[in-house]
Amino acid sequence: MAPHKPTYGKVDREYGQRMFTMPPEEDGPVWMVNFMKYKEEATYADGTKGISGQEADDKYAPIEILTELGAEVPFFGDVVLQLAGTDVKWDRIGVVKYPTRAAFLGMQNRKDFQEKHQHKEAGMEFTFVIGCQPVDLTPKFRVNPEAWSSVEHAPNDEDGPVMVVHLLKFVEGGRQGDMEEYQSKAFTVAQKHGGGAAAIFTVEGTIMGDGRQWDECRFISYPSMRSFMAVVQDPERLEAQGTHRVAAIADTYTVIVRPRNDTFTTHGPI
Repeated sequence: MAPHKPTYGKVDREYGQRMFTMPPEEDGPVWMVNFMKYKEEATYADGTKGISGQEADDKYAPIEILTELGAEVPFFGDVVLQLAGTDVKWDRIGVVKYPTRAAFLGMQNRKDFQEKHQHKEAGMEFTFVIGCQPVDLTPKFRVNPEAWSSVEHAPNDEDGPVMVVHLLKFVEGGRQGDMEEYQSKAFTVAQKHGGGAAAIFTVEGTIMGDGRQWDECRFISYPSMRSFMAVVQDPERLEAQGTHRVAAIADTYTVIVRPRNDTFTTHGPI
């Protein structure tokens, strides 16, 4: 990991050690899901002022380094509404797919990365960086953006696609019981309005956060905010939420994101 202690979260050294000691033949792609909250004004060590935390993070974005490593950014966007989780108000969600965990760890020690990192340190108030692996999606859950032009609330210039991102911690047995009951009904309702799963991930560890452990991160795509609201208000989904979803979940954040970049909806987490 980075040679200094970051100010914007707590490093899970146990997960870091598991990644660091993983034999090369067992290593492989890892999707790092980033939940980001920015400072109102960036605070640089040299006293530089005048830009927001988000502007500082934009300066940080290590795209050239990621490209060199063979990493890519399949999803990136700004939070427009937060529906669950009140202790942190998130500003942005991004996902970086690294070819290996070793590549992610090695990046932290690169001089060019460390030079850019000053901008993240200046602009980030708090962040989760969550290592994930994709779940295979069956067609009945998968979003079909090719059908969006024919749904009632099709995307338009004023109301384009949104991604609803759920970070979930289940009660014991909740994932296989109540959550499966809920999602079978919820995805049926969502698909009537053009919605569906773009990517679902199981969490293998949270390298940066606040010490909490998570089980799953879901990216649910909708053609528009109007289509999402139609799903939210559907009586069948509301009944399933009250009966099964609430019983399944111990902790969660749910945010609505306007994507700036999104290959999950069209291609999934490939």
